Amino acid sequence: MTVLIIGGGNMGFTFAESFLSAHIIRPNDLTIFDRNPQRTEMLLRQLHANIETGAGEFISEVELIVLAVKPQDSAQLYAEIKPYLQPQQLVLSIMAGVRMESIQAGLGLTKVVRAMPNLPAQVGMGMTAFTASEAVTRHELIQVQNLLSTTGRAIYFENEAMIDAATAVSGSGPAYIYYFMQSMMDAAQKMGFSESEADLLVWQTIQGATHLHNKSNLSCSEWIRRVASKGGTTEAALQVFETYHLSEGIQEGLMAAYRRAEELGR
Repeated sequence: MTVLIIGGGNMGFTFAESFLSAHIIRPNDLTIFDRNPQRTEMLLRQLHANIETGAGEFISEVELIVLAVKPQDSAQLYAEIKPYLQPQQLVLSIMAGVRMESIQAGLGLTKVVRAMPNLPAQVGMGMTAFTASEAVTRHELIQVQNLLSTTGRAIYFENEAMIDAATAVSGSGPAYIYYFMQSMMDAAQKMGFSESEADLLVWQTIQGATHLHNKSNLSCSEWIRRVASKGGTTEAALQVFETYHLSEGIQEGLMAAYRRAEELGR
């Protein structure tokens, strides 16, 4: 498959690097379109792919076009590349909040896949939710899923509304984890640990708990019960969390993110 990635920023670079590392795409079959001279120099040096700094006939020659630009730049991009598009081309958009209908109208194409990756895609541990328009064939959908899976895990949803929900859960999710980790580190330092000691204690605890959960069939509730003995230290902390309605606050936070994702889409 010949692929064009428009936008050589963090996520565009992540996708390009992942596609090449997995040997799904050869460097000769990958083109990256970015206007920043310094960025394109780095892309050429690290990826050895084809680099373009302006729209041209090369756009019409690829099978898959990945839109990895900021949503606010979409209208200008549509106008720039539309003259070179071919009806059979497939578009994969990772622009947050931009609906497939808008992409179809802007580009005049029917085959659109919309995906929501998250930050850990940069280290091959991403979670990507994706959906597709009716014109996308099953074969094309499998090809796209194979590409997305090079950055971690990918899950397909038939209903596009679920992409907004995934944005609130997995898309924004890493920030929630870092927020909780930072709170734990701050508390650890108040207890007398140095910054580096607090960082190690919290990071290894999060990593260990995640791996332990992944290697078992126990639910989070069951793991909590295993750690929290009656009258012990863990139970004391959990009681404070309950007093502050921490669980409800987290859930309301995710719902707020979901509502905002829907607003951005409109």
